[in-house]
Amino acid sequence: MTNEITRPITEFLERVITALGINASVSTEETSDGPRLNVTGDEAELLVRHRGEPLKALQHVVDMSFGRTLSDEKRVFVDALEYRKGKDIELRQMAKFLAEKARQSGLDQQLGPLNPYERRIVHMAVAEVPGVTTESVGDAFSKTVLISLRK
Repeated sequence: MTNEITRPITEFLERVITALGINASVSTEETSDGPRLNVTGDEAELLVRHRGEPLKALQHVVDMSFGRTLSDEKRVFVDALEYRKGKDIELRQMAKFLAEKARQSGLDQQLGPLNPYERRIVHMAVAEVPGVTTESVGDAFSKTVLISLRK
């Protein structure tokens, strides 16, 4: 990913944060999935309150503004104080734990309700465990992921 692609996204996020009256800065980390923009500073904690809902809203604004800027496999990730990074690790560990439990017990396991981003993390983590498969169940924005033995 080149700076010429991430620079406008970073500058946009900085302008939005400033418009919200939040005193914080944005750093960019390139990952294999796409750029991760991490908001840091004294007031960045405002974005992770209420279970990260303000951060999710900020992610949505960036997605709507720049979602088509990157290739299909890449996505811009907005984080604050590495809150989402920590949540992603926890979710990945839980998914692998439940996949092992499904494999050993033969019983289906459920995880959710999850938003599309969280479901993607679960599907990718469970794909690393042999003998199990995943399926998103439900017809709302937030769905449950069913982890079961591969048939």
